[in-house]
Amino acid sequence: MHFILLYKNISWYNHFKKTEAYKKLLSSVSGMSLMAIPLTLAMSINVIFVLGAAFVPNLWSSVEYLFPFALLAFLVVGIYALLIFSKQMIRIILEGDMDYINSSNLSQLLSVFAFTMISVGFAGSGAMSSNLIINAVGLFFAIFFLSISVVLLLSKLILGFRGILKNGIDKESSPTIWISIPILTLIGITIIRILFGLDHHLNAKISYSTFFVLTSIIVSLQVLNGIFGYIIMNKNGYFKDFIKGAKKSVGSLSLICPGVAFFVFGIFFIHLGLVKNHIIDKYTLAYFLSFIPFIIIQILTIIYLFKFLKKLRIFSKN
Repeated sequence: MHFILLYKNISWYNHFKKTEAYKKLLSSVSGMSLMAIPLTLAMSINVIFVLGAAFVPNLWSSVEYLFPFALLAFLVVGIYALLIFSKQMIRIILEGDMDYINSSNLSQLLSVFAFTMISVGFAGSGAMSSNLIINAVGLFFAIFFLSISVVLLLSKLILGFRGILKNGIDKESSPTIWISIPILTLIGITIIRILFGLDHHLNAKISYSTFFVLTSIIVSLQVLNGIFGYIIMNKNGYFKDFIKGAKKSVGSLSLICPGVAFFVFGIFFIHLGLVKNHIIDKYTLAYFLSFIPFIIIQILTIIYLFKFLKKLRIFSKN
């Protein structure tokens, strides 16, 4: 499904680039939405490696040969993301854009999402490679893009909430309030991979108590963000209109990513935060019970994914 949708979106985008609407997009605050492209491409590279690790027999025996190609792929996507972002920011800095400042949602965080996805990709090679050069290059670019992400996250959260507090949140864009959940997952995984990479080659020994603190902070912020966002969307009628009602918005698909991200980081929390610190033991009752909230969210996410695809007729021939 991911690669079918990727093909469809690339085809639609190539057609869209030939229209006047595309030129208007580039000169408006909505131009930052183009950061969804490097975000998706970086995600696709990660998907390929996960599929390979899961289904290709003995892949690990030759994985060192793949790391340079992974670094090159993420570097290309990273440069592409920087070009898109810099063009938009230079335009805004030179000309100003009150819509950017007064936007009533957190869609500005899309660029942060893209950079963290690229960062976590670099961190994978930095954490797992046995080659010092590959390790160092992966860690450097992971830190490079993570640094950009953190600075942008702080500034854009302030700008985003300034617009929301001034104008109230835009109902159709309400799902953007949950965008921090996948961003937190990617930041957490990137930091974990960086720490493992430093342990492998640079003699920075890992303390699993650090992972307990880190994963607890990330999960706590995600739970808080999830509850807060749910209350907001329930109060402003988003669920009533766009989920249960007849109104359609392609933005409703953005509700899927927080569910996936929460489940993914839940696995890190359980294994690195709890099991490695002997708070719970593997395959005990407490171990399986700890999975329940994450599994519930994952099941709901899958159910609503298919509901959204059917409602929006994504795979319709028309």
